Amino acid sequence: MKTKISVLGIDIGKNLCSLVGLDTSGAVVLRRRAKRETLVGLAAQLSPCVVAMEACCGAHHLGRLFATHGHEVRLMSPEYVRPYVKAQKNDDRDAEAIAEAATRPTMRFVELKTQDQLDIQTLHRSRDRLIGERTALINQARAILLERGIVVPKGKRHLEERLGVLLDEPDERGLSGRMRRLIADVRVQWRELDKRIAVFDAEFAAFAKENEDARRLATIPGVGALIASALLAAIGKAETFKHGRDLAAWLGLVPRQATTGGKPKLLGISKRGNAYLRKQLIHGARAALPHVAERDTRLGRWLKGLIARVHHNVAVVALANKLARIAWAVLRRGEKFAAGNLSAAA
Repeated sequence: MKTKISVLGIDIGKNLCSLVGLDTSGAVVLRRRAKRETLVGLAAQLSPCVVAMEACCGAHHLGRLFATHGHEVRLMSPEYVRPYVKAQKNDDRDAEAIAEAATRPTMRFVELKTQDQLDIQTLHRSRDRLIGERTALINQARAILLERGIVVPKGKRHLEERLGVLLDEPDERGLSGRMRRLIADVRVQWRELDKRIAVFDAEFAAFAKENEDARRLATIPGVGALIASALLAAIGKAETFKHGRDLAAWLGLVPRQATTGGKPKLLGISKRGNAYLRKQLIHGARAALPHVAERDTRLGRWLKGLIARVHHNVAVVALANKLARIAWAVLRRGEKFAAGNLSAAA
């Protein structure tokens, strides 16, 4: 490359990628398209520069390849790149917008994930898919029984017990032989899904025992092997976030603002960022809330006072926010959580 490129913006496609290079003044000096497999060769030809991409599927893999050739990789959320797209939207305009967005001093970048982080994240997504399949299966079984006048109380355990009774009583009214065979098949699929989910849980438990950061995260109330491994897969050492509250905001655990004219207006939580991790933290907070509120610690006293003032669900989300901030402090300081020292959550 004869022209010195300062920033290279890449719009990643399935087969073809659009590239736009900027010089030190911000002027466009390169526009071209390249096949995905030729990007590695291009990285070797370029002098070290900033390589910018949207944090989408395949970006972390390409980012690691560019990093091995001495380039500085900057990944950004697509929603932060969108305002920089000018006029008509096409792949070249997208690549130019990516390059321009990467030069902004206030831009927020996504940390480049390692292969191990991506592996753990993929396992979590696979487990979540199985959970969804199991939930759909259970809901279908309930609907089949309800259409035949058989109402089962809430909870998987109640449904599992009722299915066993129905299949053991061949003369059960309202359930034909064909439906009985279908229910038996549903129960077999349900048990198979339970086994497959248990395998993932065992993997996460083994990872949490071997990984030092995961062991430290597990000292936080409401944080177990599942949440600890998901946190490490998503944020690593949390070096991207300057403060704990930044992590909580990234997870969407802070109020959504609609402030104008100096009049603050706070709505429900923003629900931005990693939805899976936010869900897990809220579940962990809900499970830990009764135990934490009973303890005579700074965290327990704060939570007890909060429960007296707000709705139970609001307290759960507030505790999830607090857990996220504590997790940030644990990862950044490399220390276990001390229940009596709430300052670690600052």
